[in-house]
Amino acid sequence: MRNESAKQKNTENKDLGQGIYTEEEKMEQKNKYSIIVPTYNERLNIALIVYLIFKHLRDVDFEIIVVDDGSPDGTQEVVKQLQKLYGEDRILLRPRPKKLGLGTAYIHGLKHASGNFVVIMDADLSHHPKYLPCFIKKQSETGASIVTGTRYVKGGGVHGWNLMRKLTSRGANVLAQTLLWPGVSDLTGSFRLYKKSVLEDVISSCVSKGYVFQMEMIVRASRKGYHIEEVPITFVDRVFGSSKLGGSEIIEYLKGLSYLLVTT
Repeated sequence: MRNESAKQKNTENKDLGQGIYTEEEKMEQKNKYSIIVPTYNERLNIALIVYLIFKHLRDVDFEIIVVDDGSPDGTQEVVKQLQKLYGEDRILLRPRPKKLGLGTAYIHGLKHASGNFVVIMDADLSHHPKYLPCFIKKQSETGASIVTGTRYVKGGGVHGWNLMRKLTSRGANVLAQTLLWPGVSDLTGSFRLYKKSVLEDVISSCVSKGYVFQMEMIVRASRKGYHIEEVPITFVDRVFGSSKLGGSEIIEYLKGLSYLLVTT
């Protein structure tokens, strides 16, 4: 209790000009993080993911932008209840009339982002918000333009997938690594932190709209020479709802890989 009081008094002294903030503390105070969360039928997950974000980013200035593609399960109604609880300035609901693709969902959310950093993550709890402080710390320490979560380095992994899906994902990454040499270990991951200006630049040059969008984003960022860092994460398969990855997405991935091989 005494330590907490001393820490609070020290913070108050700094606010009154009686102390000196480190450069890292100053940057953390100035930065704002816009967290874009695309949703479709995530009524059972959205409240928990929002709670966990608030839990793990207690001392961070952030907003959550929910881009919902006309979910018929009542996702938007749950988000409106969350707005009453946390405030409409912290939870922004920016819906679209129907499913229009993951890439365009990020573009839509980016238009409403007021932060100088943007986080993109899934709403289905496969991306745990406990890693967000690690992303922020890594960016602060390295000055990276992009910090991406990876399943394929020491400390990372996947939980809840069967062997076939693990082999499919791993094979997709190995194939892309061999052909494209992007300089990152996890091309298809969708848990990332961007400098807003970098995301705006990279996203404007992408043409993919679906599953392959994440791969195109990181490959084009690498080709543009942006500084990319990685943080190991454990990807957990969704608890509620069904996976949106199917045969059509795999075909699109192969088409997208061929396109990037020719154009980058």
